[in-house]
Amino acid sequence: MLRISVIGTGYLGATHAAGMAELGFEVLGVDNNPAKADALSAGRVPFHEPGLPELLAGHVAQGRLRFGTSLVAAARFADVHFLCVGTPPGPNGAADLSQLYSALDGLVPNLTRNCLIVGKSTVPVGTAEALTARIAALTPPGISVDLAWNPEFLREGHAVYDTLHPNRLVFGVTTPDAEWALRQVYATPIAAGSPVVITNLPTAELIKVSANAFLATKISFINAMAELCELTGADVTLLADALGHDDRIGRKFLGAGLGYGGGCLPKDVRALIARATELGAGESVDFLRDIDAINVRRRERVVQQTLDLLRGDDGHPVGRVAILGAAFKPLSDDVRDSPALDVATSLHAAGLEVTVFDPAATVPARAVAPQLVYSATASAALREADIVLHLTEWREFAELDPAFLRSVARGRTIIDARNSLDPEPWLAAGWDFRSLGRLVEPRPVRVEPLPASNHGAATRHQPRAIAAESSATLVDSAFTRLRARVRRIA
Repeated sequence: MLRISVIGTGYLGATHAAGMAELGFEVLGVDNNPAKADALSAGRVPFHEPGLPELLAGHVAQGRLRFGTSLVAAARFADVHFLCVGTPPGPNGAADLSQLYSALDGLVPNLTRNCLIVGKSTVPVGTAEALTARIAALTPPGISVDLAWNPEFLREGHAVYDTLHPNRLVFGVTTPDAEWALRQVYATPIAAGSPVVITNLPTAELIKVSANAFLATKISFINAMAELCELTGADVTLLADALGHDDRIGRKFLGAGLGYGGGCLPKDVRALIARATELGAGESVDFLRDIDAINVRRRERVVQQTLDLLRGDDGHPVGRVAILGAAFKPLSDDVRDSPALDVATSLHAAGLEVTVFDPAATVPARAVAPQLVYSATASAALREADIVLHLTEWREFAELDPAFLRSVARGRTIIDARNSLDPEPWLAAGWDFRSLGRLVEPRPVRVEPLPASNHGAATRHQPRAIAAESSATLVDSAFTRLRARVRRIA
């Protein structure tokens, strides 16, 4: 059976290494950070990803998966080498490929057998061509090396499933041997029905960034519509539902709110713009600059709305803000380009007291934004808060008790910047519930019945207009509750 090395054991690499071991291969993970390699060797995952700690620890214990720091050992060990190193953005948004070249420089000269090198890192189109020349110059005499590109499509929070059950496999190859080797590696998911797309290297490089740019476009589009909804009284959630019934559009990624973040979509959009500009096609992707701007504006919208609500008599904002969420999405502790953390730090910079709670991302958030206060529970974060911002849609936040939190907080306003909370319990508990582009009607004033002894007479003798008004209020209340139920069902 083929033996596999995974070079770079960050989020992608550690998950891929554990996944390859689960598929039955003997795997060596390599990282230039000894502390990270030691932690993984002990079965500890240094980031939050559901299901990965158990999977990794199990295969480490069985001896099928191990980690180290030596590229020489990897060169002598494996038949297939996966490159999973980081390609962070540079000053102009273009990808920094230095880690990729460094990995090849340490690996290729030490190869002792014919092998396949597989790029999984997200790179600008044309990178594989340059790497092919580099590999040819470094390969020892008598050794044959193929280069392939196999982009990853992992969703944070679901990465283990996506590794073992990919919704598509893209093989950018130049030889039949490279395709054969990749089919061996992914034989189990292919047998289970995962479709395979065979293409050349440039197409494989473009597929990942194109997918992320398209998803970013959908998110920014619905957020642009949310701004129109706020101005006109329309409801962006119902608008998205209606659009989603069109199978040419689909409902996924049409969730209006605070916008996208993380280590992929923002980086890939900007890198695609930078690469297209380098190739002389910058005008063709000018719309992506607007996509990025719309996304950033959503954060600014929440910041400004909060500042307006907390404006003091002297015109300066004053008060305490409770932030629910720091990670860029639930089921992750990733705070890279996190909209939630961006809003929190902006409000702190404006002079407000900011307290943050996140079920998983407190440690990485504190490393990035130590100026904020972090709480161990949601209720502690809300204590004496003048306003609450819901910025990451963790399931735990949907299960909070609004009535109890109302007794803890000082203010009664919550902004659901993810449009994912059910407003009814919050309204019932007396909260001023606000969303982004979603129509949330104020809870109607409860109509108290007249005392039983006088009820019939008062109804008979009150003026017709007053009786009609009472009836209309009751009907309006009923229809309001009906509309709320319909929205939740939809």
